[in-house]
Amino acid sequence: MADNQLNTFIETDKTFALPAHAVLSLQGVDAIAFAHAQFANDVAALAAGHWQWNCWLSAKGRVIALFALLKLDENSLLLLLPDYPAELFAEQLRKFVFRKKVKVDVAALHANARFAAPVQAHGSQLHVEGDVIELDIGTSGLPRTLLLAPDAAEADDALAARWFALDLRHGLPHLPESQREQWTPQQLSLERLPAFSVKKGCYPGQEIVARTHFLGKAKRGLALLESDAPLQAGAEVLANDASIGKVVCVADQYALAVLPLEHDAAALSVDGHAVRGLPLL
Repeated sequence: MADNQLNTFIETDKTFALPAHAVLSLQGVDAIAFAHAQFANDVAALAAGHWQWNCWLSAKGRVIALFALLKLDENSLLLLLPDYPAELFAEQLRKFVFRKKVKVDVAALHANARFAAPVQAHGSQLHVEGDVIELDIGTSGLPRTLLLAPDAAEADDALAARWFALDLRHGLPHLPESQREQWTPQQLSLERLPAFSVKKGCYPGQEIVARTHFLGKAKRGLALLESDAPLQAGAEVLANDASIGKVVCVADQYALAVLPLEHDAAALSVDGHAVRGLPLL
């Protein structure tokens, strides 16, 4: 589908549900310190009433999950998980709480969205009105609003699929279970968001992330592909019949793949089908 067709399709103020998304809450006097020590981005530097992209890494520096982290106040955080079950994430995170004064729970909030500019939120600044939280997650050319609310909006599979596709077109990877703990933040080009820090100090996987950054050893990154045939996460990407990378996630005709930073975009194929390289939005 051409860009102008996609843009025409999504010009709507309709609010629709994002059922794959889940919300986690971290509450307590140690919530900020706990999240800062566990996650890869600088939570301590985030101002209250703002949000950031963040990720949780394994000890080997591989991305377990990518999420939006919202700082409501000095004792309250929300994690918006696009593709990781909230209860499973909470269960894994609770193993590291020990005696810290922080409570990890699944929040009674639903993620809703619309392809329109936010009413009040702007950039990284949240807007909270009653029990609804508004986030600006779009660009000037493609405005998008994400809403966290107690009730789920009406389901619209077509609009949700377009939202997912635009995530990929902007270089925001969704990690199916098979792709968790497979890639470093640099391989997923998470510096574009940015979703990790190399200056904040220790966190799981930090040594590997910092070494890659300061020694300049990042050789692969995220590439956007387009295909006329269905693709699968985990499929090998070939260039002139030689494997050079793998597909990470797929939405509609788009896919994100980890490929060498320098490759021949005109000679790529996946599962015998030619694919086209596109610039990330």
